[in-house]
Amino acid sequence: MSLPAWARAHGSPLFAASIRTTPAEFDVTEELGFELSGDGEHDYLYVEKTGTNTEWLARQLAGFADVPAKDVGYSGLKDRHAVTRQWFSVPRWNQPDWAALDVDGVSILEVNRNARKLRRGAHRSNRFRIVLRGAIAEPDQVSERLQTIAQEGVPNYFGEQRFGRGGANVELANSWAAGKRLPRHKRSFAISSARSYLFNELLAARVADNSWNEFITGDVANLDGSGSVFDVEDVDDEIRERCARLDIHPTALLWGDGAAAEAAPPGHDNWLRALDKARVQPMRRSLRLKVVDLQWELEDDALTLTFGLTRGAYATLVLREVASVVQKRGLG
Repeated sequence: MSLPAWARAHGSPLFAASIRTTPAEFDVTEELGFELSGDGEHDYLYVEKTGTNTEWLARQLAGFADVPAKDVGYSGLKDRHAVTRQWFSVPRWNQPDWAALDVDGVSILEVNRNARKLRRGAHRSNRFRIVLRGAIAEPDQVSERLQTIAQEGVPNYFGEQRFGRGGANVELANSWAAGKRLPRHKRSFAISSARSYLFNELLAARVADNSWNEFITGDVANLDGSGSVFDVEDVDDEIRERCARLDIHPTALLWGDGAAAEAAPPGHDNWLRALDKARVQPMRRSLRLKVVDLQWELEDDALTLTFGLTRGAYATLVLREVASVVQKRGLG
């Protein structure tokens, strides 16, 4: 199914662009955000990969080290159609010689050790360098838009990839909510897709009334870059000032068991009932995404952006506030 064109915050796209024209034009660097112990039973590998799927590479590392694939850790799934650098952990029970690893498109940049396996979501942030290729008729307007994004952030939607190719996971969510029994991994996709879609609907309503980047009495605040949240009982000058400098952000609900009392987007009663029974813990997600250290270079036919985002955020959310983007993915 086709997904809604959830509202943009900063105006219509200023030009049409293609991304991922080559892998090097979509470059991602994972920033771990904690110190490794330098000893322990896990080798930590800092890997650069081109045109390679994270899960597939984890299996190759497991095979080389002769350990079960489930014991190889990584913090996040990184784009296949890109040049990416990320960390993997591999048990060193068999003391593999990582200098001998030979996988096409893969280079090991650093080997370290740590006492614990790398867990999903453990990294702090990601750094991006992305080239958007397209005719730019009004470069001054593009620069002005980017300055606004740097100052105000962008709506923190879940990206299209969250919903599967062609929105297939939304249909899966409909089947699950209607009572169809699904394999465990497909049930997980269905629940994740339903929660993400509902969040995007709530956020789109706040974008539409221009309250996505300000607090309303009764909101729950998120401290930027953390999982820390607190209730906002009174929107006072301190709250407004902290919001203006992107230190805290308003949030919306990621639906789960016991959340039925909260205001919900209309038209999804089947999902809400199913999620209320699914024993999934409700969570909060920031409505706003801070774009860290945004920089850009403009040419007649290309815009090059570099910026950082906290983990769990989608780089395409920054791009869609500037351009109408087509992704080129036939990269091997």
